[in-house]
Parts: sequence; C-alpha cells; structure tokens
Amino acid sequence: MRPQFWALFATLALFTACSSNRRTDPAEEEIVAPVEVVTARTATILDIARAEAIVYPASQANIVPKISAPVVRYYAQRGQHVHQGELLAVLDNQDLEAAARESKELYKQAEASYEIARSTTIPEDTLKANTDVESARLSLDAARQVYESRVKLLHEGAIAGQLVQQAKLTLVQAQAAFDIAQKHLQTLESTGHRQQLASAQAQMQAAKAHYESAVAQLNYSEVHSPMDGVIADRPLYVGEMASSGSALFTIVDISKVIARASVPVHEAATIRAGQAATISGPGGTLHGKVTVVSPAVDPGTTTVEVWVEAPNPNERFKPGTTAQVSVNTGEMKNAVVVPLAAVLSSTEGGDKVMIAGSDGRAHERSVQVGIRNGDQVQIISGVKPGDQVITAGAVGLEDGSRIKVITTGNPPNRVGARAGS
Repeated sequence: MRPQFWALFATLALFTACSSNRRTDPAEEEIVAPVEVVTARTATILDIARAEAIVYPASQANIVPKISAPVVRYYAQRGQHVHQGELLAVLDNQDLEAAARESKELYKQAEASYEIARSTTIPEDTLKANTDVESARLSLDAARQVYESRVKLLHEGAIAGQLVQQAKLTLVQAQAAFDIAQKHLQTLESTGHRQQLASAQAQMQAAKAHYESAVAQLNYSEVHSPMDGVIADRPLYVGEMASSGSALFTIVDISKVIARASVPVHEAATIRAGQAATISGPGGTLHGKVTVVSPAVDPGTTTVEVWVEAPNPNERFKPGTTAQVSVNTGEMKNAVVVPLAAVLSSTEGGDKVMIAGSDGRAHERSVQVGIRNGDQVQIISGVKPGDQVITAGAVGLEDGSRIKVITTGNPPNRVGARAGS
C-alpha cells in the first residue's frame, strides 16, 4: 500500500501547486503604476515674457569723409577704443593748404581796403564838402551885404538902379552855390559815405567767407571721431582713395547694448516702455529696461518689435549676438501653481492633468493654463490647492488606473518666469 500512497500524494501536491500558480499569475491581476506627485498650492507667480533677440550697439556711426582724397596716415586700428574728437586719419591736403593760404591773403587785402575807406578816403571827402559849404556860405554873406548896401544907397539916390540889379544877381548866384554845396554835403553824409563804406565792408566779408570756406575744406582732410566707441571697421589702406560717398570708419558704442526681439502680439500687449527686463546670452545676464515697443504689428510674423536696453560692462555682449530678453510684466498673487511636467495634452484638445486620488487611482482632469513660468505653470481652472498632481508616470496613464505614490514634492511659494500664456 505504501507505493500507491506516495503516488496519490504526489498527484495531489502537483494539483495544489498548479492551482496556486493560477491564482497568483500577474497577467490576471490589475497593474499598479508607480507615480510621483506634487501637492498643488497657491503661490505668487511672476509674469515674465521671453523672446529671442539680436543684440545691437547702443549707437553706431559710419564716418564718411566730406572730401575725396588719398589716405595719408591712420591713427586708429580695428578694435581700438577711441574718444569723441580724437584724430583718426589724415587725407592728402596739399592743394587745400595752398587754397587756404591764397584765400587768407585775399582776405587781408580786402580788410586793408576797408580800413582805408573807413579811416582815410571818406573823411577826406567829408572834409572837402564841409570846406565847400563854408566857402559858399561866406560868399553868400558877402553878396547879401553888398546887395543890402546898394539898396540903401539907391533909396538915398547915391547910385544907379543898375548896380542894385547886379548885386541882386550876384546874391542869387551865391545862394545857389551855397545850396548846391550844402546838398552835396548832405548827400555825402547820408548816402555816399555809407555806400562806400558798405561796399568796402561787403568785399571784406566776402573775402573772409571765402577764406573760412577754404579753411573748412582743409580741416575736412582730418577725420575725427564723433563719439566714444570702438573701431568696428576700417576698409581702406594707406594710399587708397577715400571717397565722400563711402564710410572710412565704422564706430560702435557697446558700453550699452540694445536687444531687439519679436514678441507675439498677445504677450506684447502687456509690455510697456520702462518695464524692468534682462538680456541673457553667452555673455551672461544684463539688467536693463524696455525702451521701445513698436506701435505696429509685423504682418508677416504677427509679432511686435520690442527693444531692451542695458549697460554692457566689460563689453561682454557683442553686436550680432543672439540672446534672450525677459520682460517683467507683473505678478499674479494667490495663483494655483503646479509643475509644468504635470500638464499633458488632451486627446480631445486642450490641456489636462492626472490627479492622485485618495482611492489609489489616477483621475483625469481638464485644465485651463495661465501663466507659464519656466518649470512652473498657473492653473486657472481644473485644479484646486491641496490636490495631488502626478508629475512623473502620468504619460499613457488612463483615467481610473491604479497607482502607487513613490515620492512627493511641493512647488515653491514664488515663481519667477514665464514661457508663454
């Protein structure tokens, strides 16, 4: 009997083992997904608009010479820092020097002629006219005395009437001569002298203007810097012809820089000139402010151009560099904030999050997203403070799936950036 017992026992044991394996098969049990969660809470989130930008110098000058002449000498090289008024180059000016000397001598000649007219010629003419008037007055007085004397003698019967007529004619002639001399003096004093003096003065002023023009042309042969900055370009070599239509130097002032960014219309609506802003790039971060918000929208990109100006210590940012501007447009207090990793795209469109319920299951909720701030985001609706939001393991998780929370974290009380809204 003993061999039959052991055979029956083995059969029962095998049946028991198979039954046990069938009950513990994982394929027949519900899968539990491990997840990480963060507690949604209220926090202050900064509303910061970000956009890619190109860096430009705060100011730039293309120095174009006013004359065309060969370059004789340079005093500044590419990359050199220069100051306002500093001599940068000299152009060939031998012909201009000769013209300036000639104009100077002509000016001296005209000036001397004016002095002669003012101090010599005019006083002599006036003196002669005064002398003529005085002589005519004496002749008139003498003729009047003769006439009056003869009239008296005629009344006494001492002389003939013919002598009185002769004396009267002499008096009329003397009066006419006196009137002419006096008129000439008046004309000379009122018109002639001033015209002569004005003519001489005009000639002197014309010679002076010509001389100053020649000096200015000579000065144009020296090229000076109009501003403080750095020589960015100097295309010609010594001996080459500098043209009045081409830049001889390009100077940039990069002690300050301007980042020009194209910002989406909905974000630009909250940006104002004067708002605090930063420029970030390979040179680090610069703190500045918004200086320009374009009043027009680019129809091709539907963006608004925004300029951010900032000091550029040690000239860390170079013109042409790609950078990112961040503009602080305000803050939202008591906002419901969750990590950006918790927000998923819904198959029906829009956004969703997965909530870890107290029943050990994941629950899908549609949400409306507000300010996005780096790795944090504001939830306008769909999540309330205290909800356990799944941040890892939610991708592919279905509504109602069993979950197991393995770690828990919490967001900060203040969030400081925005990627969009």
